[in-house]
Parts: sequence; C-alpha cells; structure tokens
Amino acid sequence: MQVGYKLATEAFPPDEVVRQTVRAEAAGFDFVELSDHFHPWLDNQGHSAFTWSLLGAMAARTERIGLATGVTCPMIRYHPAIIAQAAATVQILSGNRFTLGIGAGERLNEHVVGAGWPAVRTRHKMLREALEIIKLLWQGGYRSYDGQYLQLEDARVFDLPDQLPVIAVASGGRNASALAAEYGDGLFATEPRVDLVEAYTQAGGTGPRYAEVPMAWAPDEESAVQAALETSRWALTGWKVMSELPNPVNFAAASATVSPDDIRGQFSCGPDLDAHVQQAQPYVDAGFDHIVLQNAGPDPDGFLDACERELIGRVRDLTPSS
Repeated sequence: MQVGYKLATEAFPPDEVVRQTVRAEAAGFDFVELSDHFHPWLDNQGHSAFTWSLLGAMAARTERIGLATGVTCPMIRYHPAIIAQAAATVQILSGNRFTLGIGAGERLNEHVVGAGWPAVRTRHKMLREALEIIKLLWQGGYRSYDGQYLQLEDARVFDLPDQLPVIAVASGGRNASALAAEYGDGLFATEPRVDLVEAYTQAGGTGPRYAEVPMAWAPDEESAVQAALETSRWALTGWKVMSELPNPVNFAAASATVSPDDIRGQFSCGPDLDAHVQQAQPYVDAGFDHIVLQNAGPDPDGFLDACERELIGRVRDLTPSS
C-alpha cells in the first residue's frame, strides 16, 4: 500500500504548491498527485498554474517522493506528442519518480483552445489514439501516425529516460478500465468501485491502482465542513456534470444547492483521524493500492502534521475488510 497527497493546484499559488510538495515528502508520503487544469473549478479557488512547470520545480526540490498527474488530458488542449515529450523530461529530471495520469478531460480546461468539445464516445476514441501516439514516441526514433482524430508527422522525442513513466489511465466505467489494462500501466479512479478494479484485472491489468479519497481536516468539524463547502462543493456534481460545464461560473451555479449535510456525506470532516481512516477503507476494500488523501480543509499544514504523526501510517496499514 502506498499513500499519496493531492496537491490542490486550483486553491494555492504555484510557489505554495511546491512548498507543500516538500512538506509532504518530509511528512512521509510516498507520492504527490496534482491535477492538470487551465481553469479552477470555482472562481473563489483563485488559482490554476501550469502543471508541467510545477512538476519541474517539484522534481528539483525533492529527492524521494513520487510525482503524478491526476490527470492530464493529452488530446485537445495538448497534442499527445507534447505530453510524451513533457512526461519523458519530468521522468529524467525526477530520477524516474514520475507517473503520467491520463484521462479524457473536462470541457472546463479543454475548450479554451477553440477546438470544440466532442461527445464522450469520441473523446474515448481520441484518448485511445493519444495513448498509441505517446507509446509510439517512447519507442524512440522518428515516428508518424495517421489516426481518425489525431495525426503525427515525423516526430521524435530525443531525451528518453532509461525507465519510462508509468501511465495510469482514469476510469469511470468498464470500457475505460479495459483501456487502462490494454494501453496503460495502471488505473486511476475517484470512486471506491470494485467493478472498475475487476474490469481492469480481468482485462489483464496488473499495475498500480490509484484512488482519491475526499477528506476535510480542521481542528473542528464545522470549520472543515465550511471550507469544503466554499471551495470543493463542485465535487458533488458528479462526472457527467463535471466533464461538460465550460467555466467556473457554471460550476458555481450547478453546486449552489449543495448543503453542509451533503458535504458531510461526501467528505470525512474535522479532526477525528478515525473518521478519516474509515473514509479510506472502502477504497482499499475495492482493490486500490495507491490511496490519495485529498484534503479540502482550511489548514494544509495542520493536515500534513496530522498525516505525519499518525494518519499516513494508519492508512498504509489498512487491509481489505472481510
């Protein structure tokens, strides 16, 4: 079991994200994971720095901790050739500590380049082509690709690491889990769903299985609930909404009716570490072995202190329930 820390790149400025990475390494986390966004989910989060610049700084400032994107969409705002090059570079700079989390993306971030937002079925076909292009380029040499949606012409990634990054593919259904097994090296999810893991393993997947666990730590429960309500209520809209809305103002409207009780139903809230450990248990039961602690509370240093003292070790020791 490995335990990771989710860096809220939408809630903190870039220098603070790097500082938290250094602190997470000192606290004993196995890895950190950060999203790859152009916009924050809500305007009051107020930030959304360029993930690939952050990763270079994080690699330079740390020695041991793993680095992962959670997740990058490699086919609209970016071309997969650019992601193949960027990921290879981060892998070299970090000394083989990088995991490339890949997913089909959200309109929130991808529409900004004016290329439209395809239907979900098309996006999944594009994702398959993007994965084929990345893996093709990582074989070395000049490569070309002529897909239905994506093309590559005489491209070569000159700086390839001696150990290629793990590719963890995000899944919200059986087809995506099968894609992760076929084209990726790992699985990425945000729900404690055993069917996602089973579909991955049944399709031949044997790699790491990442899952994000929503928490909100604070010295008192009410402060934790209010912080999560203010900055993270978008998470309760569900992926069918989260993938389709174009701007933070739309997420503010879609989540306007989320209540404190709704937050309590989604997040473990407050200082009680037993509650946070119990929040992680269903993900372990579902078969995930890389558990990402995602704190929506108001005090990241307080949370990291609690993790260092006790929480990391307790989550790492979890085993599937009978």
